[in-house]
Amino acid sequence: MTPVLLAPNPVEHFYRGGPKIARLRGYSPVSDHSPEEWVAATVSRFDDDAVGQARTEHGDLVRDLVALDPVGWLGSKAARARRGGDADTGVLVKLLDAGDRLPVHVHPDRDFAARHLDCPYGKTEAWHVIQADEGAVVHLGWTEDVEPAELAARRDAQDSDWLLDRMHRVPVRAGDGILVPAGQAHAIGAGVFLVEAQEPTDLSIVLEWSVTTSTREESHLGLGFDTAMTAVSHAGLTPQELAGLRRHVPLGRTAPAPQSCLPPAADPFFRVDVVAPPPDGGCGVPAGFAVVMVLEGDGALVSAAGTLALSAGATCVVPAGFDDWEARGPLRLALVRPGVNR
Repeated sequence: MTPVLLAPNPVEHFYRGGPKIARLRGYSPVSDHSPEEWVAATVSRFDDDAVGQARTEHGDLVRDLVALDPVGWLGSKAARARRGGDADTGVLVKLLDAGDRLPVHVHPDRDFAARHLDCPYGKTEAWHVIQADEGAVVHLGWTEDVEPAELAARRDAQDSDWLLDRMHRVPVRAGDGILVPAGQAHAIGAGVFLVEAQEPTDLSIVLEWSVTTSTREESHLGLGFDTAMTAVSHAGLTPQELAGLRRHVPLGRTAPAPQSCLPPAADPFFRVDVVAPPPDGGCGVPAGFAVVMVLEGDGALVSAAGTLALSAGATCVVPAGFDDWEARGPLRLALVRPGVNR
């Protein structure tokens, strides 16, 4: 088996963005509100099964390919593991270009999703920043404990200033990686372009719907806020804990092995790496399902099973059946793989 190139898969949303994705990927924006591309996605939007599914450049749904040959795509161990359906790859990958600040929101963890939504996954996620405008920030976690009753009242009042004033304001730059554990309040700021890896769901509890096109009743996963808010952490995130969620990979650094963008706490959920071969050799990657985005340069993915030439802006999905492989040439890739327990 060999890697398969992917067709563009822009997704329209309530917030502005998308031109940076279109420039990287080489297509014309579908609108000024297409700030996400779901890369190799085999899952759909929470409220719309028709939105999100990725296709290959030949028009095949990635989910159909995986469902037809899970061992070839995922490897025998992952194919035998408990999965959320025949097409489950264990990870959802997005390119996200925030033209506006996203609303403050929270994702549930696996235990909550299993108990209330009949889903084996929550939505821990992570960000690898590709580009950031000067002064760009993200917001992550409370700076101190918040009382549940007051948070509920401020949510109902749609008090954005109160929410943001109690969250860590984190300046970001290209090369930053940030893990966002389920339960933590967060919001990506305007001017941030990133690769987002997450558990393969579209589960969000929105605390700040007034800056979106959604309503209060569309913001609690259909569970009611009394139940939904039990998924939200009310505990403060210390500066030391916040620092432990971050890692930085310098843009010009090359290495013969993938360079991890995230702390080890991400490993059970997904892995996000920079692959940048040194000038005198390749960068080796072990066999397994992977999603690849070419951020810069030209080169190839090479294994005993074959070769795929790639250039900046290309995206592809790599099957486990490609065996151990190398990236070769002067390129920089974002590599996303399922968690180590898959």
